[in-house]
Amino acid sequence: MLVNNNEIIGINPKFLKAVEFAKNVAVTKSPVLIVGESGTGKRTLCSYIHLKSARNEKPLLVVDCSKKGKEVENDILGYRDEDGKFHKGVLERANNGMVVFANIECLEEGFQKKLYTILSELTDYDLDIRAIATTTKNLSKYVGSGRFYRALFSFFSGTQITMPALRDRKEDLRGITEYYCNLYAHENNLDSIQVTDDALEKISSYYWAQNYNEFELVIENSVKNCENGIVDRNAIEVGEKKSESRLSDDQDDTLKLMSLKEAEKLLIKKALIHTSENRTQAAKILGVSIRTLRNKINEYRSEGTQYFVNLR
Repeated sequence: MLVNNNEIIGINPKFLKAVEFAKNVAVTKSPVLIVGESGTGKRTLCSYIHLKSARNEKPLLVVDCSKKGKEVENDILGYRDEDGKFHKGVLERANNGMVVFANIECLEEGFQKKLYTILSELTDYDLDIRAIATTTKNLSKYVGSGRFYRALFSFFSGTQITMPALRDRKEDLRGITEYYCNLYAHENNLDSIQVTDDALEKISSYYWAQNYNEFELVIENSVKNCENGIVDRNAIEVGEKKSESRLSDDQDDTLKLMSLKEAEKLLIKKALIHTSENRTQAAKILGVSIRTLRNKINEYRSEGTQYFVNLR
């Protein structure tokens, strides 16, 4: 995601739709939920909304909700240090401005309800905050599995913007590549830079699993390593196109060696999350009877497995 003269560069229809929607909601006070893979430019879109809003001269502060629970709570609400001095949280420091709750799916479950209550009652504290949340997850599935507070999800999801992955914006890759090549050429004191067609073909065919996070690093290294200001295929240091198979939206469980029983439990959990806990659909996906699935759920519940204990 690139900003040039306060405008975002790109021609992909899904990307332009996201930008246009962001521009329209910028003039409102509505909370916003921005969804997309890591590195797709969610925080840049937050900055764009702030820039286009009437709050653009007020603070824009970001809280990374993936940090430790108490640290996140302190960042938001403030805290007293060992000397008794109070440090304001972002809600006070960003008054009349905007706060971004990045990776909001990582908020501890016990704090989600508390945050919703506070955000719903900001006027009682004489605070005027525009709240935006970002996530890489399908929060509706988190709500269905009891892992995210429904009211907090509803608070943000009334206005939702989805950022497309970089690999799905092939028509934008030439312009984005040239932008970054020129940027890093300037930083490396190169008078000019040229990107060959075969280099662009290699860039276009690569999967870019980490989106801009990966793309910028590759282009920076390519410019540093190119000869005579020419970025050719050999200068683009990436492998062959990666497999497009992806893990499900719930990627908290990393692939690892485990017992068959644990693997079975994990597959059942993922099927239930995927179907928003519709047991009939989950049973069809798993290829078992609804009775078998029910018995397994009861077994895991009796073992005290938290997800199944909380399963409705």
